[in-house]
Amino acid sequence: MVQITLSTLKTLLITLGPFLLPRLLASYRSYRTKSTQTKSTPVRPLPSHLYRSLNILFLSTVLSLLSTLPYFAPENIFTLTSSRIQTPNDVLFTRLALLRPNNTLTSLDHQLKPRIASLDARCLYLQYGPEVLTHCPFCLSDEPFSYFWYALPGILYPHILHFFALGAATSSAIARKEGSRWRNSAVLLGVGLAVADCWITGSRNWKANTGALRAEDLDHFFWGRRVWRGVGFAVADVVFAGFMWVAGTNRWFVVPPTAGERMEGALKMLEGARGRMAALGIVRNVVVRDEGLRRRGEGYWRKEGAVMAEVLEEREVVEGIRGALGSGRISVSQVEEDAKRYAEGIVGPTDLMMQQPQQPQHG
Repeated sequence: MVQITLSTLKTLLITLGPFLLPRLLASYRSYRTKSTQTKSTPVRPLPSHLYRSLNILFLSTVLSLLSTLPYFAPENIFTLTSSRIQTPNDVLFTRLALLRPNNTLTSLDHQLKPRIASLDARCLYLQYGPEVLTHCPFCLSDEPFSYFWYALPGILYPHILHFFALGAATSSAIARKEGSRWRNSAVLLGVGLAVADCWITGSRNWKANTGALRAEDLDHFFWGRRVWRGVGFAVADVVFAGFMWVAGTNRWFVVPPTAGERMEGALKMLEGARGRMAALGIVRNVVVRDEGLRRRGEGYWRKEGAVMAEVLEEREVVEGIRGALGSGRISVSQVEEDAKRYAEGIVGPTDLMMQQPQQPQHG
């Protein structure tokens, strides 16, 4: 498996720290500022378009975890034959032939056999895998970094696929505004994972297995890196899915609406109210024009007036009104002022003044 030492972590933090630390600090300050503005935002169900993004991330997580299974990994002849790195080449491939159908080596086995005859070549095999050792046309053991250049497209290929998954999950066409806000973070994370993978592979001491005397002591770096890469992809997908869920349901990372969005929402509310008022006016017009409905309406208000008159004539009501006026709990002038403000709010002060009867002038 891949051995990550303290010095490796320090170097990785020094390399990625200047890029990640300012963004983390800016995100924290932005969150603190917005959290004070959105404490009263109610929790809502997850929007339907975010379900599509979460489904993409779920599929990416499943595929990433499946890629870590040994069934999908290239064959490791040292693990398959339980051989040491110092095992003679003929003995190694004789053991391998016993595991093949009809005890016969395949064409790929014959291509690989002369390429891992030396100890350095076997160390490079454990570093970059069988594909690179078998098919690289320009790689030489004297120039070990040439193997890295040949292996680089294979290293980046899974990251490109994962990058497309993150891009699709955070695209505005699929996730709209709630998901596209995470697009820059997804790009940064995808590039960071690819750079870290390339850096760890290129900077590792490819001769680390030279001193391994037993098969159990071998560090199968290529196969371990595949596992860690798949786990890293899955963790990244789960983290992004969690962020999108808590933000989409207004539980965390809530972004307050802009002034334009608030104005658009207010205009929509006013338009809806205007439509309801217009519909009410139509209904009122129909009632007034229809003789039967008009009589029923007039009868209702005559009955309502009679009922209220009877109520106001009751002894308890009269005593209650008299006591409220006498004790000062109710101010008639204040009630009149409130009624005037309410009427002005409905019809406007100018219209109200025009509707008031004019006082006769005495010359």
